[in-house]
Amino acid sequence: MAKPRRQRVVAALATMGLAATLAACAADNVQVGSRPNKPSSTAVAPENPETDPSKLAIALNTLPGYVPPTTARDGVFTKPWLNTNQQYTWSIFDQSNKLLTDYKPSQTIAWGSPDTYTTVPGVLVFRGNQARTAPSYGTADITEKKLSIVWTQDIGEVSGDGSVWPGAGWTGQPLLVNWPEATRKAMGFTPEFANKNLTEVIYPTFDGHIYRMDLETGKATKPPIDSTWGFKGTGSIDPRGYPLLYTGQGLNDRNGEIGPWRYRIYDLIQNKEVSGWSGTDPVSSRQEWGAFDSSGLVNRQTDTLIEPGENGLIYKVKLNTQFNPTTRKVSVNPQIVKMNFSTPVSAKHGVENSAVAYRNLMYATDNDGNLICWDANTLEVVWAANVQDDSDATMSLDETEDGVFLYTGNEVDKRGTTTDKVTQLRKFDALTGKQVWQYDIPTQYNPNVNGGTMASPLNGKGEISDLIIYSVAKTTSDKEGTLVALDKKTGKVVWERHMAVYGWSSPVSITGTDGHQYGIICDYAGLMHLFDPNTGQDYATVSLGKNVEASPSVYNNMIVVASYAKKIFAIKVS
Repeated sequence: MAKPRRQRVVAALATMGLAATLAACAADNVQVGSRPNKPSSTAVAPENPETDPSKLAIALNTLPGYVPPTTARDGVFTKPWLNTNQQYTWSIFDQSNKLLTDYKPSQTIAWGSPDTYTTVPGVLVFRGNQARTAPSYGTADITEKKLSIVWTQDIGEVSGDGSVWPGAGWTGQPLLVNWPEATRKAMGFTPEFANKNLTEVIYPTFDGHIYRMDLETGKATKPPIDSTWGFKGTGSIDPRGYPLLYTGQGLNDRNGEIGPWRYRIYDLIQNKEVSGWSGTDPVSSRQEWGAFDSSGLVNRQTDTLIEPGENGLIYKVKLNTQFNPTTRKVSVNPQIVKMNFSTPVSAKHGVENSAVAYRNLMYATDNDGNLICWDANTLEVVWAANVQDDSDATMSLDETEDGVFLYTGNEVDKRGTTTDKVTQLRKFDALTGKQVWQYDIPTQYNPNVNGGTMASPLNGKGEISDLIIYSVAKTTSDKEGTLVALDKKTGKVVWERHMAVYGWSSPVSITGTDGHQYGIICDYAGLMHLFDPNTGQDYATVSLGKNVEASPSVYNNMIVVASYAKKIFAIKVS
């Protein structure tokens, strides 16, 4: 998170004692409502295998209620703001910062079904795909319903921006990748790993290092990459299985030394940075902050990266990737087009969450309370909605028989000095921007550490495909939280659990070999909970020492996440 108000208290959370908190966990309780739309079968609907962008792209003028923009005036496009008599604007720039009034893309970008984001086994991006619905890969044989720590890796901390940043924080999800054989052979691993069916953990952390480990044993596969400057968001592995890591810098203060803001691209063969661009951009609306917390999406069919920045820009990057596993060389030559948008509520600017995509339509929320939809091809802002407050949590997207929908939630931040102290959980029609339902949860205002929806929602599948599960911080008190499962169709409560300790870590689900779903949620006391997502009740917990602000990812029965205890943990669910 790039907020000074939070930075003042990070160290306090990191060192908070656990005894009272752990005792309080016994007081968690669940209230149960009705469940009218529970699936009668756990069968998963088949995905559309189409991946050709030219066949997937939606013509904007076919969207319900579509309004074309006015002709650009001095490089500024204008369109009516949803449900108001006001307007929003955007501008497009090339790599040399020249205004583009007639930008025409050279190729068509569109994503297919979420399961076609990559053919590489693992979790290669925040929440696994462009819909942000797959933080877990594979299945787990769960019979005992227990959690046990298999290995740990010590990591460091960094002082900066008036605080101490230990371990890994928000969103801080590790990347898990089972490399294609050709890539693994090209990587230059020692024989121990070169000849193994290797699933690698790749983890950028606060201390400025990118750790690389064998998921099975925790052994280092290569020395950590020292980037100097710390990471707070989640990186992305190239979905083509190329040895490339894309990751945005989250801190520019390392123990009092101030450095540049930069988005960074790493060659994982050479284990070093080979490209990137500055977060201090002359066409940005936010000159004082240039971090990148968003986990970029790579469209593998068109060799294109999309990355929102905390400087208020949306970057579209033609990578011009070359990879030859025989010669063990990989390279990129980025060509950048960028878009700057503004609505009547824009003041701070900046996107901290990770973009969501449906075909050629992309979505993000921002620090000012905007939810925008833009076209990945033309960079036209298709529609913009007001969600009334800072919204940092990455959304989740559902394509259903009834339509295409977004699930989002905001914080109590800008509204903190008003009487409207509720977290608003919402469902939107992704094609039109129309709100489908809203559920409000009373939330405490804390100017130093925000309450509300900091965690991305768990989008149910299989036996819980009727549920969307939110973790909301600082609800019944400044230390407590709420875990709530809502019916996707109606927005009504199916179950709601009081959490004695809140969390910013995003909940995940694991598919059991028995066909059942199992939930994982972490909190700031350092507890990881294994729970039943049908009821909200815990099966088991395990302590990871201190605040788990980062979000876990899962490969079969192995869960990986780091905590403020300055360790990376691999936890087995059995």
